[in-house]
Amino acid sequence: MRLENKIRLGLIFGGRSGEHEVSLMSARSISMALDADKYEVLQIGITHEGIWLVGEDVLGVMTKSQTRGLIPATMLPDPTREGIYTFRKKQSGELLEHLADLDVVFPILHGTFGEDGTLQGLFEIAGIAYVGAGVLGSSLAMDKGVFREVLKTHAIPVVETLAVLRKDIESGIEAVLDRAEELAPYPLFVKPANLGSSVGISKCRNKSDLLEGLMEAARYDRRVLVERGVNAREIEVSVLGNDDPVASLPGEVIPGAEFYSYEAKYYDDHSELLIPAPLAPEITERVRQLAIEAYRAIDCAGMARVDFFLDKDNDELILNELNTIPGFTQISMYPKLWEASGLPYPALVDRLIELALERKQERDRIERRYYRQ
Repeated sequence: MRLENKIRLGLIFGGRSGEHEVSLMSARSISMALDADKYEVLQIGITHEGIWLVGEDVLGVMTKSQTRGLIPATMLPDPTREGIYTFRKKQSGELLEHLADLDVVFPILHGTFGEDGTLQGLFEIAGIAYVGAGVLGSSLAMDKGVFREVLKTHAIPVVETLAVLRKDIESGIEAVLDRAEELAPYPLFVKPANLGSSVGISKCRNKSDLLEGLMEAARYDRRVLVERGVNAREIEVSVLGNDDPVASLPGEVIPGAEFYSYEAKYYDDHSELLIPAPLAPEITERVRQLAIEAYRAIDCAGMARVDFFLDKDNDELILNELNTIPGFTQISMYPKLWEASGLPYPALVDRLIELALERKQERDRIERRYYRQ
């Protein structure tokens, strides 16, 4: 039963990704920020195996790496059968039962099967409003190699990159090593093309490191990137909006380790975040401008965190990547930058939900039938 005047929100987290645990952390922060007088929230967890689950305190149960007491559920790719359905065991087998309609979903799934356009495709087919970028923006931003090729066509500076296939790493590693060493002098960075949160990233100082880095990255994706190492400051900016996006003040990451690793982002407190970043005014404005240009170039929507390198040797700005579902933990840069720019965490969550509903209204204006005159 729907509660009067409340927005029915599905908060979706977990997922089939190396960033599963990060998603749970982000979901907990969002859940705490949601106004109970404004939203009727249904928690929807997705396991590592891809099973959708609902029930009592899904987030708490899954955080303990358990699923006991939770109920399998699904969303149907059918706009006439709205919302979430559960599977109930009957003597004759499993019965699909309608659980709840939803006005909007907030997917806070980082990485594959959540941030890469696949889940967004389901939402589009199901005809439901959802927070964040659409299929195109999500998939382009997720594949860092293709993303950089798109940015080149818009004259946005990117780091020199070599893309290789896992099958080439496994069957012809010497040729891959030779091609990588031709890209640039050491150090080189190796990463999966489709992942985030620094999972699978290695800094390589020699051929031995490079070999290990390629094998590690290939565990997480069939496409692997080798990048030129840049002696750079790490600058990040948050973008918010649909057709008229705005950029936050930029921040700077001072890594506690040699680069901003998974542990540094979510667990230890050795890295330092400078907000706002100590930049010359013209560089600050250039960062914000380039972030919005990249956002528009891939038809992004809702939100993104855009990461830059600022070369220490020549002050050149290089766009590194764009994250369409950035980390949303209490120490994550995306919400912290907006807070410093005058938009507190709860208001940011509200605005993202508003943007999702606005984008759904725009999609609903599209004619789905053609009538001959």
